[in-house]
Amino acid sequence: MQMETFTHGLQHAITHAIMITGFVAMMMLVIEYLNIMSRGVWQKGLRGGRWKQYLLASFLGATPGCLGAFAAVSLYSHREISLGALVATMIATSGDEAFIMLSLIPEQAPLIFAILLGIGISVGFITDTVFAKRSGSYADYNHQFDLHQEDSCHCFPWGQLRQQLRHCSSARGILALSLLLFLFAVVTGELGPPVWNWIRITIVLVSCMALFVVGTVPDHFLEEHLWKHVAKVHVPKVFMWTFSTLLLMHFLLEQLHLESWLQGHMLLILLIACLVGLIPESGPHLIFLTLYAEGTIPLSIFLASSAVQDGHGMLPLLAESRPDFFKIKTINLCVGLLIGLSGYFIGW
Repeated sequence: MQMETFTHGLQHAITHAIMITGFVAMMMLVIEYLNIMSRGVWQKGLRGGRWKQYLLASFLGATPGCLGAFAAVSLYSHREISLGALVATMIATSGDEAFIMLSLIPEQAPLIFAILLGIGISVGFITDTVFAKRSGSYADYNHQFDLHQEDSCHCFPWGQLRQQLRHCSSARGILALSLLLFLFAVVTGELGPPVWNWIRITIVLVSCMALFVVGTVPDHFLEEHLWKHVAKVHVPKVFMWTFSTLLLMHFLLEQLHLESWLQGHMLLILLIACLVGLIPESGPHLIFLTLYAEGTIPLSIFLASSAVQDGHGMLPLLAESRPDFFKIKTINLCVGLLIGLSGYFIGW
């Protein structure tokens, strides 16, 4: 009986990990494509008054993935935005976890993004008010981190499409075949929702968009951005973190029945969630996302964890200015603890 239960949990973890990883990968492909196509637009928008900076920096952070956070770090490094605007970005961002949130909790994810965006704007203003006397709240170093600025992409080379498809590279072939198999599994109900609803329709549409991107972009863009960056770096990490977390949660909640213990020690879970959020890595946060999706922890603890963690977004700042890195992390830790404690005593 225990072996049967374990086999069922293993099958559940693998199936859901494939589903989540596939959706995350496709969203990354599309975001990478849109990022290149709209290069420079976000940079111009972030230059302006303080409130405009807070709003746009938070919105940039709230967009799925780490690109928005990287962009904010680059602008902060060049004294284009303030410390408060960067804090707002890091509170609003969930890094690569945002993709998984859209897949695992699609109904709640937009509300959570909106709440974090509002908190980020408020904390950004408070941060600049407190640190206003320190060099205008700007960094004192010059860091060159222009994302993909060396690339120019004619992303729909109409005259070359036939030649690209006729002489299809192995990377393009593998990506296209993988997307087709994933799309077939979703349409037939092997992956994702068992019935046709807005979630399945969204996954199908995103799959078609990803297929369009893979089928039309030039070889250089596909090799450098989609294959080397998304497929070879992000996809294995997302799958392993997702699979490991789902299997661990099944073992803890179904086999060891720790759900009642967790619910009786929420303050300890809050502290652990905020401390784990200090790690500049997306994966560990997935534990608390899964616990929230299972209904084991309340929204307040998940929001606290989300406010503290920022995926890989802070890694460039850690490399260039450790004092600023720890300053921002300390601010976010205090904000996360405040959110969690407030929610705990209010009862949400």
